[in-house]
Amino acid sequence: MSAVTTTLTEDQLALAEVTLDFAQEQLAPHAVAWDQDKHFPVDVIRRAAALGLAGVYVREDHGGSGLSRSDGVLVFETLATGCPSIAGYLSIHNMVAWMIDRYGDRSQRERWLPALCSAATLGSYCLTEPGAGSDAAALRTRAERQGDHYVLTGVKQFISGAGAAGLYVVMARTGEPGPGGISAFVVERTDPGVSFGPNERKMGWNAQPTRQVILDGVRIPADRRLGAEGDGFRIAMSGLNGGRLGIAACSLGGAQSALDRSLSYLADREAFGARLLDAQALQFRLADMATELAAARALVRQAAEALDTGDPLAPRLCAMAKRFATDTGYAVADAALQLHGGYGYLSEYGIEKIVRDLRVHQILEGTNEVMRVIVARGLTETLR
Repeated sequence: MSAVTTTLTEDQLALAEVTLDFAQEQLAPHAVAWDQDKHFPVDVIRRAAALGLAGVYVREDHGGSGLSRSDGVLVFETLATGCPSIAGYLSIHNMVAWMIDRYGDRSQRERWLPALCSAATLGSYCLTEPGAGSDAAALRTRAERQGDHYVLTGVKQFISGAGAAGLYVVMARTGEPGPGGISAFVVERTDPGVSFGPNERKMGWNAQPTRQVILDGVRIPADRRLGAEGDGFRIAMSGLNGGRLGIAACSLGGAQSALDRSLSYLADREAFGARLLDAQALQFRLADMATELAAARALVRQAAEALDTGDPLAPRLCAMAKRFATDTGYAVADAALQLHGGYGYLSEYGIEKIVRDLRVHQILEGTNEVMRVIVARGLTETLR
């Protein structure tokens, strides 16, 4: 895979090789069928978990792999060469597991992490609501304290894995309006009052379910709260820094696959008595695609290193990386479709699926317009 470079350590090269083998053997051959059938391959996700890919960032004492963000972006880029939809879900699942590992107490970590790391239990992240997407601090789902319990009421929208997942990290309002009044909770699928909307009909990401999560007076013990009351928004944003890198990496992997397929297609296809690959105009197009992907990959890895080292600029770099890599990944995949001509538009070639899958990456984990807001605030805050 051309995404693997000599800048990686020996351990990372070995990690990339194992993950690439899994992606090409377990994901790529089935990706188009899963998309067409809207099939969520939980059994395959559990095979990924057996390789340590469902607890990438979780500490080893509860079954995690204890890897860095720099390792993680390599994992998700490589997985996405096989199927961006499944790689994207695994990124979200890993974000949920990391949030519990990072913010949960000992009892919470012991209770939930082993099953998350083995994918015996799948995880979903519940922040967005029908009326609170980009303005996440305006969420209306409430958690009312009643003695030793909380009662949650509200609706979460666009939740990846909903219905299939057994565990949901839910952001709910426990206090005043704004980010300071939000707390984080762990809700289980079997809790009375939890239900789900129909599986959304989507442009892409069809190999994973997306549903509303409906909380109708869900009564849970107070020990299901992550962190203190009022910490929820900070926990949510902290999780999203890593989540944005995961989705950025998935865009790189999907686009890299589209570029690699384009090289093979142009080498095999002839027009006007010559291989298409020998046409200089098409070579220039390929060169631009490879260059833009390399630039995006460098920014994603820089942001991952910043997150690993606790750099105060990490949130801004994560927003930059998510914006640039998802825009670039979609553009490269779209260019690959054009290079395939009419065949790129046919589902059997898999290119149009990559285009559809990568389009949503510019929206989820914070739209790319919101990423620009985050970057601009960081640039201008000292001038206010």
